Amino acid sequence: MADGQLGFRTSAVPPWHPPSMSSSSPLRLSVFGVVILSLFAALFARLWYLQVLDSTSFVEAAQRNQVQVLYEEAPRGRILDRNGEVLVDNRRSQAITVNRSTLTRLPDDEQAEVRARVAALLNISAEELDRRINDVRYSQYKPVPVAEDVPEELFIYVKEHQEDFPSVEATIVSRRAYHPQFPQLAAHVLGYVGEINNEELDDRKQDGYRLGDTIGKGGVERIYEADLRGEPGIVKLQVNSAGEVSGEPLAEKAPVPGHDVQLTLDLRLQVLAEESLAQALEAARQSVDRNDRKPFVAPAGSAVVLDPRDGAVLAMASYPTYSPGDFVNGINPDVYRALTDKASYYPLNNRAVTGQYAPGSTFKLVTAVAAAQRGLVDGRTTITDRGSFTVPNCRGEKCTFKNAGSRAWGRVNLARSLTVSSDVYYYELGARFWTERTRFGNGIQDTAREFGFASKSGIELPGDRAGTIPDPELRKQLYDKFPGKYMERNWYTGDNVNMSIGQGDVLVTPLQLANAYATFANGGTRYAPRIADRVLTADPTPEVVRRIEPRATGKIELPEAIRAPILDGLRGVISREEGTAFYAFGGFPSAMSVAGKTGTAQVRGKQDSALFAAFAPTDNPQFAVAVVLEESGFGGTAAAPVARRILEGAAGAPPGPIQLGTGSD
Repeated sequence: MADGQLGFRTSAVPPWHPPSMSSSSPLRLSVFGVVILSLFAALFARLWYLQVLDSTSFVEAAQRNQVQVLYEEAPRGRILDRNGEVLVDNRRSQAITVNRSTLTRLPDDEQAEVRARVAALLNISAEELDRRINDVRYSQYKPVPVAEDVPEELFIYVKEHQEDFPSVEATIVSRRAYHPQFPQLAAHVLGYVGEINNEELDDRKQDGYRLGDTIGKGGVERIYEADLRGEPGIVKLQVNSAGEVSGEPLAEKAPVPGHDVQLTLDLRLQVLAEESLAQALEAARQSVDRNDRKPFVAPAGSAVVLDPRDGAVLAMASYPTYSPGDFVNGINPDVYRALTDKASYYPLNNRAVTGQYAPGSTFKLVTAVAAAQRGLVDGRTTITDRGSFTVPNCRGEKCTFKNAGSRAWGRVNLARSLTVSSDVYYYELGARFWTERTRFGNGIQDTAREFGFASKSGIELPGDRAGTIPDPELRKQLYDKFPGKYMERNWYTGDNVNMSIGQGDVLVTPLQLANAYATFANGGTRYAPRIADRVLTADPTPEVVRRIEPRATGKIELPEAIRAPILDGLRGVISREEGTAFYAFGGFPSAMSVAGKTGTAQVRGKQDSALFAAFAPTDNPQFAVAVVLEESGFGGTAAAPVARRILEGAAGAPPGPIQLGTGSD
């Protein structure tokens, strides 16, 4: 190996020498650097061009290729009666709609042209078209229907000449449809639908609701919203900045109709209840109150029919009523003001569940059971009714309580006390419950609660009220809470006397009253009233999604020794000549025996309200009825005829017109 050399020497491969640093090396490096700099300069120039000079074209391209997501509300499920009769349905309507949002973005001259064409097409004035477009009932988030149920040729014309009608569309809309013969039928039970509000949306965003969606606002529509709503359809479209669709939809999902809800209501009985209620109130207005010699006001009332065997609501009527169809697409403000006006007696209120009334003598059922359960009386015990009762050791006019008309009934046993509605009999029981309270406690109140009073009934409908069963402790609480409203903080014998006949501070709802009599009718099982029976698929051959089973909420002991004399007395109200509803039920079909109780509630400053509660047939009860007519007179005169007509229909007899009876109490 020579000096200064490293490597191997072979005869085939010449030795490798590192390049020598000659004078040409700087030139080569310079050329290489220029090439590298040029490449980077070109890259930066291109990036600058794309981001600065050509950015507008890319924004325009992005805008030309946006994705628009369209949602289509699913048809709501139908609402059926217990026999499958359709109470609420959907109908499809050919409509011409205007998109206010896009219309107002058009140039003024083009906007005026579109308005003129649409007005001419619909054969209406420009002013009328503007009124329809600006109708406050319709959501800002949806196109406004300016014409519905339009003829086929007009509908097709708009479809085929879309370029002449920007912001205008011919489309099929789904509308809630109600019974064609009875558009107001069961309005308070069915409820209505409307556009979702902000508060409702906050609660349901996680369920996929959006502004502009339809939602149940009352009754079954609200309670069974999740079942009735269905799943909205989705269409994803690629559109340009003008909103024009580019190509086929990117994705589609058809709407899934909501489930049907089948109620426990019987269409035939519901019609009877509503007709009878309206007829009786009208008849009462033609009658004169014997107390003030003025026509009865008879402004409102309600009727409830239950099946005592399982708590099913067969009919529920409240008057005055309204048309749920008025709320479709939003209700006219003037119509809504009328429905919420005190002068109209608040037609939106479902008095069957929200109305709270003194039950009057219908409450004697509770006092009778309480006394019989505790051994205060039995079927043989008699009390002498001389027409009035004076509280022992009490002085003054307020110490004496009288029968209606001060009539004396003589010797009265438990059964007859109910038949003739002897107040004195129950005054005596009420006083003894208080004077012997160390033995009986709050016996009347305890039994009242066992019958379901002072508690919400448990029905699915909104507005279920608990009513009031007063007692000494509640009196103290209310006196302290509302100074000046209650004259006394303490409870006295007279308070118990008043309560024994359903007066004083006792308040019940018509539904509670019907349920109490249903409980007695079936032997003591209290059910939560239910309005729905099952949820069904919307298929041509529906399948049961789920059933709403009967739910027992309490049990009251009614041995035969207690139940028999009370049942006998309630039968006598209808079947015996001295019964307070005997004349109201004159000629009633003998195939169905009825047991019931009349009631007349006195309210200071108002005319008497009429009440009646009953069940039938007495040997196998299938119907329990409660009727309340505000400021309409005696229960046997005004309320009993309503129940009679409903039960006539239930018995299969053709019901005649309402005729006010000559009964009392």
